[in-house]
Amino acid sequence: MEILLILVPLTLIIVAVGAILFSWAVKNGQYDDLEGPAHRILYDDDRDMIPEDVRPDDKSQAAKREAGDDATHSSEEEPKS
Repeated sequence: MEILLILVPLTLIIVAVGAILFSWAVKNGQYDDLEGPAHRILYDDDRDMIPEDVRPDDKSQAAKREAGDDATHSSEEEPKS
């Protein structure tokens, strides 16, 4: 029973420290944006993770698309408005 004289005050101190830390977190905005990180995972940021020496060149991709469009419409031109 004598151990309760040590454990009860120790438990109260731990609970008080937890309450202080929780109030500090709330005051500093730790719980302001709960859904932002969940949506941020869906953003496409793979481009930054691809090494530069193996990245596809955007200009060459655009040229290929233009060449492909020209090849399909080479027999007749559409009027531009």
